[in-house]
Amino acid sequence: MKNRNALGLSALAMVASAACAPTVVHAQSSVTLYGILDAGVTYVSNAGGSHQFKFDDGISYGNRIGFKGVEDLGGGLQAVFALESGFHLGNGQLAFGGAQFGRQAYVGLKNGWGTLSLGNQLDMTEEFVYLYNISAWASGYAIHQGDFDRMNGDRLPNSIKFLSNDFSGLTFGGMYSFGNTAGDFHEKSAWSVGAHYEHNAFNMGAAYTQLNDPYGIYAFDPFAMLGVHTFLGQPAVSVDPATGAITDLYSTSSFPVDRQGAFAIGAAYTIGKVMLSGNFTYTTIKGVGQTSHMQVYEGGAAYTFTPALLLYGGYQHTRFEGNHWNQGSLGLHYLLSKRTDVYLSGDYLRASDGVNAVIGYSFTPSSSSTQADVRIGMRHSF
Repeated sequence: MKNRNALGLSALAMVASAACAPTVVHAQSSVTLYGILDAGVTYVSNAGGSHQFKFDDGISYGNRIGFKGVEDLGGGLQAVFALESGFHLGNGQLAFGGAQFGRQAYVGLKNGWGTLSLGNQLDMTEEFVYLYNISAWASGYAIHQGDFDRMNGDRLPNSIKFLSNDFSGLTFGGMYSFGNTAGDFHEKSAWSVGAHYEHNAFNMGAAYTQLNDPYGIYAFDPFAMLGVHTFLGQPAVSVDPATGAITDLYSTSSFPVDRQGAFAIGAAYTIGKVMLSGNFTYTTIKGVGQTSHMQVYEGGAAYTFTPALLLYGGYQHTRFEGNHWNQGSLGLHYLLSKRTDVYLSGDYLRASDGVNAVIGYSFTPSSSSTQADVRIGMRHSF
């Protein structure tokens, strides 16, 4: 839905070319400015024991403003770059831990095979699989539990990445993220590989992403992310025996996870006005000498009533450490134009007894094993 207006910079490119290499005078350059703005009001049935009405933004799609550029270097070679910021409309603050270009920041070269780039970049789970999270098309809150499997569209910093061009419907890629820790090449490093295939009405993708010693915005707070009281055999909360009040033990210092490895596979098929979509993810979490696995099964559909009216629905079933979560999501989107839509969405989550339900790592965990939300919002892209 992005309508990107290119701003020609050929004159500047010619000046730079003349200064650096006077024989090169025909290079063509362009820069594209683009963005998405999303805002609305959400009702939450139980956030820490009380219902809540809240202004929230960046939900249907993350708020962003970005610049992408390309320069033709000749011989089929191009220089490319992207700088993309995420932010909150409600208060104007930057997202992604306050990073100026937390969504994307890279520079690279592109030829007939693909693009080799360096910087803060989308991982292969995002490139090839996350769009099969059909529930999140219904409601932006409906990411998989805790985003353990990185199906929310995540990044790897300090990375070198190759993403192929499309070869008869097949694309593939891989990347490595440097930990930049002196004396330990492994610490805080990460890597990701994946592929995608599309043919007529069918498409599918698969990816594996591994983080070593997850940190920063990808650090673990088990109670806030899942609502669980124990994690990898360790207490995640303390409970006041007199009042029942819960204290999150990792709200200020993250749980020490050594490795997070997430495999994801998804597919979609379109039949007339209906698109069917599903995915499966398997995530391994290692830390404090323990290993646990999360499985997520998801399926759903999108129905196009008219080109301007679309309905999305999805169901997720999650299993982790003997607990389970079942969540249903619905969303109705009405396009006022190709760039602007209004929407109504909702989610209902039921978790195992003893787990404080929390939808999409987005709200304060419920005081019970259930939580629901309803949202009305609008989104504009440019």
